[in-house]
Amino acid sequence: MSGFEDFEPYLAAIEAEMKAILTTPQKRLSPFYGMMRYHLGWTDERLRPIEGRRGKRLRPLLCLLTCEATGGRIEWALPVAAAIELMHNFSLVHDDIEDGDEERRGRPTVWKVWGEAQAINVGDGLLALSHLALHRLLERGFDPAKVVAVIKALDEACVSLCQGQYLDMSFESRFKVTLEEYLEMVRLKTAALISCAARTGAILATEDKVLIEGYRRFGENLGMAFQIMDDILGIWGDPKVTGKPAASDIAHRKKTLPILYALEQRMGQRIKRIYRQEELGENDVRAVLHILDELKARDYAQEMAESYHKRALAELEAMGIENEAQSKLKWLATFLIERTH
Repeated sequence: MSGFEDFEPYLAAIEAEMKAILTTPQKRLSPFYGMMRYHLGWTDERLRPIEGRRGKRLRPLLCLLTCEATGGRIEWALPVAAAIELMHNFSLVHDDIEDGDEERRGRPTVWKVWGEAQAINVGDGLLALSHLALHRLLERGFDPAKVVAVIKALDEACVSLCQGQYLDMSFESRFKVTLEEYLEMVRLKTAALISCAARTGAILATEDKVLIEGYRRFGENLGMAFQIMDDILGIWGDPKVTGKPAASDIAHRKKTLPILYALEQRMGQRIKRIYRQEELGENDVRAVLHILDELKARDYAQEMAESYHKRALAELEAMGIENEAQSKLKWLATFLIERTH
């Protein structure tokens, strides 16, 4: 990821904080914590340490940067950043089970290696540890009132995430899904936690409610753009780069933005007939891709992602803050709209 070199100190600090939280309390629990570390990219399937693909760590980065942009130090926000990333990964472990995805970041998912029951427990463990991570703020001398505000923000984001996942899965069994329903699902499932990351970083560093709310809106718009880009990559992304099978969203009959746009067109009704089949083969997937290309569904989704991206940048500009951290936030927002994975 060219351009990410400036974030290495942040990423290293995030990894160190997370590893401290995932310290194994006793030897017989090593496999349990090892499965968590495997999902986070720190070990191989035999639980041996590796330098793997750890993911973008977007959410904790946003938390550290907004804290720094509003006058704080990144060390202040590390417990929150780690908590947010662990919460995000709890949802990914469970998503993989719910969607039946056998690969993530180019290697087998936790449930594929150790079974669904263990994977559910691993996800639950990550969620519980994310809550415990927030108590490290008290150990570092933070005002209890601020800690409570941060805890509440993360709990609300977690509930939103679960609500959004419910809606996303419910869309798979029905065809009448409106654009408004889709955008609400994205706001809950993806944008809420990204918005929370940006907001909580600011909460730790400033009492300025206008700034805190501005970063919340920035994160929400960025989250919307991020998910729409995920929708695009879920259909047209290169498996070698994304680490997921080609056109995986079509194979799972996902009602993502390009599909919803196509379904509104006369030609898109063919997609409905294909999706109603018991199983989708490679020819079916290719047929759907052809229809989407004919209708320029990718262009439509790209334009909407760019619209949310512009709104996110406008929120940053309106704050009137000019420092290195704010510049990094702008760069990161632009990277996310141009990414290939």
